[in-house]
Amino acid sequence: MASLGQIIFCSMITIIILFSTIIILILSLTFSHNAPSVVTQNTFPVANLGQDHLLSCQIVDTEETTYTRVSVTWEKTGMKGFVYRYLYGGPYLENQNPQFEERTQVFPDALLRGNASLLLRSVSAEDEGVYTCTIDSHTGGGKVNIRLRTAAYTAPTFTFSKGTMTAVADRWFPRPNVTWMDHNRKVLQATTSIQENSAGIFSIVSNLPQVTDRETYTLQIQNKLVTSISRVQLTDLNVSTSSYFSFSRAPPTLASVVPSIVAAVACVYLLI
Repeated sequence: MASLGQIIFCSMITIIILFSTIIILILSLTFSHNAPSVVTQNTFPVANLGQDHLLSCQIVDTEETTYTRVSVTWEKTGMKGFVYRYLYGGPYLENQNPQFEERTQVFPDALLRGNASLLLRSVSAEDEGVYTCTIDSHTGGGKVNIRLRTAAYTAPTFTFSKGTMTAVADRWFPRPNVTWMDHNRKVLQATTSIQENSAGIFSIVSNLPQVTDRETYTLQIQNKLVTSISRVQLTDLNVSTSSYFSFSRAPPTLASVVPSIVAAVACVYLLI
């Protein structure tokens, strides 16, 4: 059994680690306040298969700056060559990986504002992975990592006939779950068919019977990456709908829990 001294010592270690973490964060924010840094608007984006996708990357500076001389390199972890490179005025595509030939570009006008976002055309499942955007400019630069994930998703279309509401969504991957709910979020009984084509893409046909006029229904189509929420209302035999998508977030990094783990290990070691 641990002594009082050991318990006090263990508590002190925990407090010191927590305060050290806070101080490091404060110092980091203080010293980086005036220095430009490279950031992304979305660290874990989900691209829609077969469609174009913009990977966000830009310099954030506290001052209004025009970047007359800027170079950008996009790379993908574990891949030979690079994804895209822009050097001081134009693309430099020697040693570009063949997977990305004629599928990538940045925008020179946006680069003047420090925006080096990459347009990736016709996204495929092979494009999944970790991308690194590196920017160099006359005022500084840096790099940021982006974890691209891929899925297929479409908003459903709705029709009404003989008391039944039918929803059709023809492009989903991975395989989704389909749920109908009433305005109280009570799950309703529906008949749903999910078919897979030769490319591994799923199509959905879902029928909700006994639909009531002016009642609002919710259709949720969800897989591990994407959720589609549609609000549906029948008014005088006309179907009114609105839909939106939300995307799953990646789990937090281990860095955020390291201090607690270290403290817990130290305490356990002392108390044994």
